[in-house]
Amino acid sequence: MAHLIIKVVIALAWAAALVGCSTLGFVNALTPTNTYTVTNDSAYGDDPRNRLDIYRPLPADNAQPRGGYPVVVFFYGGTWNSGERGDYRFVGEALASRGIVTMVADYRLYPQVRYPDFLVDCARAVAWARREARAYGGDPQRLFVMGHSSGAYNAAMIALDARWLAAVKLSPTMLAGWIGLAGPYDFFPTENRAAQPVFNHPDYPPGAQPIEHVSGMAPRAFLGAPDTDNVVSPTRSTQQLADKLRAAGVPVELEFYPRTNHYTMIGVLARPLRLQAPVLDDVVAFVRGAPAR
Repeated sequence: MAHLIIKVVIALAWAAALVGCSTLGFVNALTPTNTYTVTNDSAYGDDPRNRLDIYRPLPADNAQPRGGYPVVVFFYGGTWNSGERGDYRFVGEALASRGIVTMVADYRLYPQVRYPDFLVDCARAVAWARREARAYGGDPQRLFVMGHSSGAYNAAMIALDARWLAAVKLSPTMLAGWIGLAGPYDFFPTENRAAQPVFNHPDYPPGAQPIEHVSGMAPRAFLGAPDTDNVVSPTRSTQQLADKLRAAGVPVELEFYPRTNHYTMIGVLARPLRLQAPVLDDVVAFVRGAPAR
């Protein structure tokens, strides 16, 4: 019966997409509102896109641990040219309902900016999260960055390339870990025409790929991907990055999910789709198991 419900929900979501409705809006419409509290539109910078929403666990459902809840700063995908934090309420609900303070951040997009300006924004969001975590019941010593698709690239660069957090007087070593779902970590030259102008194709900036910044100082990682992906190669990006991190002595949890694709890798965090793949369970277990930094 559960599998039938999943198939129906997926079919309805695809139908919504085909007739021009927002699939994310459809998923959010099925997301409960009584499993968390939310503070919307908090500014971490001066630009109108420098805003985030904070989803907090309900203490009645998830007793606050000593020191506070773990904190995840989430960056959505969209080829660095689209996306709105409000579309990812289902991600905030998923993690907050499991006892994780979750901050879903907007950042500047192309054509307003190109690489690396969106990484400057992401670093500022992380600095804000660390500074304000306790005000929302979070533990700044258990701070994670997480992303999907191009947002996973952002999370990877924040966690692996020390330049961005150094600009806000922080270091990746203060992160308890990072989570990347279906992220592009080694993708130059890219055939994605939407991504090409973001990175000045064909004159790619040096040091602009996460795979170039692996070191033994990197925080522990959770890397998840579909076993087949027509958008981002799970072998070239996810597997190769995991191998390189492990060779450097970095703890890595690596999972490939057979019943997902590039887009449902994040969609399965929504309540109606969670039985499709245990991505949420695996991410939550990783966060809970990581020691404070």
